[in-house]
Amino acid sequence: MTPRLGPRLVVAGTHSGAGKTTVATGLMAALARRGLRVASAKVGPDFIDPGYHSLATGRPGRNLDAWICGPEAMAPLAARAAKGSDVLVVEGVMGLFDGAGPAPSPPQLDTASTAQVAALLEAPVVLVVDASALSASVAPLVHGFATWHPEVRVAGVVLNRVGSDGHEILLREALAPVGVPVLGALRRDEAMAWRDRHLGLVPVVEDRAGAARALDRLAARLEQQLDVSGLLALAQAAPGRPTSPVARARESGRARVAVAGGPAFSFAYPDNLERLEEAGAELVGFDPLTAPALPAGVQGLYVGGGFPEVFLQSLAANTSLLADAAARVRGGLVTWAECGGLLWLARSLDRRPLCGVVPADGTMGERLTLGYRRARALEESPLAPAGTVLKGHEFHYSQLEPPGGALEMRGRHGASRGGWASPTMLASYLHLHLGADPEPAERFVAAAARGSLPPLRGERPEHEQG
Repeated sequence: MTPRLGPRLVVAGTHSGAGKTTVATGLMAALARRGLRVASAKVGPDFIDPGYHSLATGRPGRNLDAWICGPEAMAPLAARAAKGSDVLVVEGVMGLFDGAGPAPSPPQLDTASTAQVAALLEAPVVLVVDASALSASVAPLVHGFATWHPEVRVAGVVLNRVGSDGHEILLREALAPVGVPVLGALRRDEAMAWRDRHLGLVPVVEDRAGAARALDRLAARLEQQLDVSGLLALAQAAPGRPTSPVARARESGRARVAVAGGPAFSFAYPDNLERLEEAGAELVGFDPLTAPALPAGVQGLYVGGGFPEVFLQSLAANTSLLADAAARVRGGLVTWAECGGLLWLARSLDRRPLCGVVPADGTMGERLTLGYRRARALEESPLAPAGTVLKGHEFHYSQLEPPGGALEMRGRHGASRGGWASPTMLASYLHLHLGADPEPAERFVAAAARGSLPPLRGERPEHEQG
């Protein structure tokens, strides 16, 4: 059966702090509480917002990243996210037109911008405006966003941080000539602010009950202050369109793979786990904070990102697991570790001993390393042979010394080397999203199942960086 894109809506902001997360997540929760089957997605590589989406909808929170996965994968991934739902709500990233860099040439849109994804999905956009310091100036602001690009349809506006009834009247009067309907006005209310820290929102997994209560309050508030029915009608008016299916991983063997989870390691894309399962993996979860050892009988280990620095004392105190993991990985357990997982495998983090498999020490700092990376494998690993180019992103405040030399990573502002690899391990800061590229999952499962690497299926397509 050919996948189809049905009702859908993109919630975007004028800038990163405009309040799009509040509106998008609250709208998901409000629609779900009306009995609708709501699907969600987040533009870009973020891990944390999809956790809130999942809590609001009861479905996996997905990502739509046109830089990592390629523009041609956006509609198939969106259709996969929306399968079996009544409506797909997509939360944007940064401001509507902000992406990975300047557009190649007009009238092209910035790669991986919310605007590009909205255009690729032919989805109407609801623009969230921080109106806290605006009155008449809201009109040229919205007019500029609405007319900037012919393929991006700004179909409605939500006014955020409105100060009073009088303030709302001024804003609505100013916007009347623009012709973009106002679909709600949210009052300024610090009680509606989300919990955050150095990498953004606090993940749901750290306080699921508290986050659920906050979502209930937010959904109730949005029902009062937003035209939820009007927003749903916009989504239902989006044109239905067929699309191609998402690439599935080929079965490459049978292997039990331990997957780190819990509060310290909550950064794992659902697509990555699904590609591993399609390739033949049986995934077995464990929490590095409390598990005394790795799950019995596993042939592979996947430790994604998260906040090991926040839970460092407990991670370091779990010496039985650290010793077991170190022995198993040194003994050839096929291992894939990303960012926080890399730190857990290191000798230490901020002088607290950890697994010691990676001969390097981590320290937390104040400088953020952030951006998309085109990474060339310099050494063979279970995910890629030497010479392969992988596309992913970095997002961390920590540094590793020595950094390792398994990957040559290039971004918009230069190149660096880092990561540690062997025929049975890849541990690096690089986050991969396998939604459109199942081959690393196939190789990983094959290595775990057979103790050897399969032949390379062929060069994967690369997409030019925006």
